Amino acid sequence: MKILKEVLLIVTSLFTLNSFSQEIDNDLDSTIYLNEIIVNAFQISTLQLHVPGSVSVLTGEEIQITDGNNFAHTLHSIPGIYMHSGTYSTSRVIIRGVGSRTPYNTNRIKSYLNDIPITSSDGISTPEDIDLMGIGRMEVIKGPASATYGSGLGGNIILYTPRSTKEGAAALIQYGSFNTIKAAASGNYINQNLNLWGTISHVNSDGYRENNRYRRTSFISSGEWEQKDYSLEYTLMLIDLNAQIPSSVGKSLYESNPKAAAANWSAIEGYKKYQRAIAGVTLTNLFSDKWTNKLNVFGRWADSYERRPFNNLDDGTSGGGISNRLSYHNNQWDAMIGFEWVKDVYRWKMDLENEMINKNRESRDHYNLFSMIYWRPASEWNISLGGAVNKVNYLLRDQFLSNGDQSGERSFPLIFSPRLGINYAPSELLAFYGSVGHGFSMPSPEETLLPEGDINKELKPEQGVQYEMGFRLNLFRRATTIEASVYYINLNNLLVTKRLSEDIFTGINAGKTSHNGFEFLIKQKILRLSSFPGTLNLNANYTWSINKFVDFTDNDQKFDGNKLPGIPAQIAHANILWQPFTRLNIDTQLQYVGEQYMDDANSLINEGYFIANIRSSYSFSVSTNYNIELFTGINNITNAHYSPMLTVNAVAFGNAEPRYYYPGLPRHFYSGIKLFL
Repeated sequence: MKILKEVLLIVTSLFTLNSFSQEIDNDLDSTIYLNEIIVNAFQISTLQLHVPGSVSVLTGEEIQITDGNNFAHTLHSIPGIYMHSGTYSTSRVIIRGVGSRTPYNTNRIKSYLNDIPITSSDGISTPEDIDLMGIGRMEVIKGPASATYGSGLGGNIILYTPRSTKEGAAALIQYGSFNTIKAAASGNYINQNLNLWGTISHVNSDGYRENNRYRRTSFISSGEWEQKDYSLEYTLMLIDLNAQIPSSVGKSLYESNPKAAAANWSAIEGYKKYQRAIAGVTLTNLFSDKWTNKLNVFGRWADSYERRPFNNLDDGTSGGGISNRLSYHNNQWDAMIGFEWVKDVYRWKMDLENEMINKNRESRDHYNLFSMIYWRPASEWNISLGGAVNKVNYLLRDQFLSNGDQSGERSFPLIFSPRLGINYAPSELLAFYGSVGHGFSMPSPEETLLPEGDINKELKPEQGVQYEMGFRLNLFRRATTIEASVYYINLNNLLVTKRLSEDIFTGINAGKTSHNGFEFLIKQKILRLSSFPGTLNLNANYTWSINKFVDFTDNDQKFDGNKLPGIPAQIAHANILWQPFTRLNIDTQLQYVGEQYMDDANSLINEGYFIANIRSSYSFSVSTNYNIELFTGINNITNAHYSPMLTVNAVAFGNAEPRYYYPGLPRHFYSGIKLFL
């Protein structure tokens, strides 16, 4: 709590400097304006001020101020979102307390790249696989978006590749602690109505911990060919990843030797490797100045192998889908109707000491029919009403019959998810909004299987309703932007992945939970001078939340009233960007993460922690066509000892203690050079 007070004191002190900044700017006869932000998160482009719901936006400049390797440093610039980050390849994203129950990855949250779904058919999202150099913009919807992006309970992470109106190229080479090397190159080509962009990157690291080597090569490309009445776009993403798994450790190793890997994973040099491809084409037709149609066709493929202490998993996915959205626009209202169909075939087999023990093939179909209307009875009002109907089917074929035929199918009932949102903006400086929306999350195929391998036909989708209200405010000639919101989520049939043994997981419904919270964001331009001390900008946020079991009994033990584990009660984050001279930038990140329970019984607590990062860069020109940027940074300046990811409800096997902790990186450094053409 003392650390939190110090952080808030810093933020408050910076905010009070605003009046001083205004006086200086008057001397320069200049005016400060924040860019008016256009968002696409609800599939109808509009000013963020007029969006009837909670959506956060990060620009390309805000995304690039980190070391470029840790996705968590970027996501934490947004209130209401927390990313557990055990390693570069092991993480879990939580939005408003939803998604905390998945052991080693992110689900309950859908991710998109240029309107192409990158969430796998089993609900797993890995946006951290995408190199940050390949992201030009990020929008995060918090809570169910109903008709727009699949009614996910946690929300959506929507990524966009960079778009430029000028040709150019860039190259980067970076070296840091733990022998971490990164090389990347990107380029943009423009010829009349054709705009092509692409980036390729490679990251290689020995890692801080034992059995922690990491290698990833990725290629992302997008392009657009624009004509008078239509446009054609494409998106392509290729990823090749190989990462060793140090896994979590018990309290003794966490405190005495955090570099150590879990003994069983280290003994076999456990790892996971996969190749992944996603491609999509978008055709947009402008039928008139009022009617627009957008058709997406996409395909995806993945092949993965994981070497584990208890068995080895060889799996892969192939599939694709189609979506279409017809939109109508006039001065008073917008309407949109559409559908999305995604089909994937997932196959997996397991072996133990080179002897097959399991082989399956599963087909998955997800149908989504949606519609949304935006009505503006007056210029101050924007009222949205929409709904979506979803249908999901699983078909399992057992291809290893030595232990019996466990084939089966599961057809979930239709789920209707409505949403209502209202935005009232009495001026260009102030807006109030409120919304209520229903969302759901389907159990993953792994969760639907009973320990014996049969399909659990009693397992239900988790469903919930979110209520939220908030405001957006611009002050001091738009030099200050403030956003605040409160929310309440009532969730039924919470899906919990329960670990029965070291190698067996199953899903159960955990009754009812409630999620309450307050989110606050301030973006402040403190100084704006043409000479020293130059410009000083602040982007700070604070999240407070209470996430509780309302009705949950497990193994005859009642947890009613207990807090959900793995969710920090408080998070405070601040980015301070200082440009004392034209060519020099100094960017500082401060973050406080509050304590969080580690088990359903609330008997164990992971203490809160504070970390600070700093990055400085110097830019100069070597000719009219070549610019160079030199940069260096330090992460975890205070060398804090902390655990940025927990395995909630960890189970002890044999005489070993339960392994709750993923040790965080100690103080580490990086430096590099960028070349711009």
